[in-house]
Amino acid sequence: MSGSKRIIARLDVKGKKLIKGIRFEGLRVIGNACDAAQYYAENGIDEIFYTDAVASLYGRNGLVDVLRETTKKVFVPITAGGAIRSVKDGIRLLAAGADKLAINSAAVKNPELINQLSKKFGKQCVVISIQVVYSNNSKWDVMIESGREKTSLDLLDWISECQERGAGEIFITSVDRDGTGKGPDFELLE
Repeated sequence: MSGSKRIIARLDVKGKKLIKGIRFEGLRVIGNACDAAQYYAENGIDEIFYTDAVASLYGRNGLVDVLRETTKKVFVPITAGGAIRSVKDGIRLLAAGADKLAINSAAVKNPELINQLSKKFGKQCVVISIQVVYSNNSKWDVMIESGREKTSLDLLDWISECQERGAGEIFITSVDRDGTGKGPDFELLE
């Protein structure tokens, strides 16, 4: 599958509302999450990536209702993320219709969670969502808590560890480019 591309729509959600900001700041409501997912599915998207943008802040994931409603009309793979801290959280989201689980902050704070999710659901189900900002010393800082907190992790080392622990996919977001309309950060991808 080398060289193949999938187009994934990342939809940031708060409740049932689709929200968007610039560089993870100034979040504003821009529509209904389920309607947006249906629009993308009807227009050829390969996958939907739902993230509860305030889940870490509030310590809960509010995607269950959104997933149930979306999967009545949308038939593309759906990844769900936000405040997944246990296998039990994963079971709840998969039962609501998610095909894959994405973790970020919880994986950094408890890397063993990657192993646990991979063992329970299979590596194809485990997505590590990594948010990064470019630092002044020519490196990428791995962020958690919706891009608000820096970690001490080296990006490439963290990716390797996640793969070794059983992550099937890595989903990288450049906080510097998020919502700016400037397209992918090709330097980061390199």
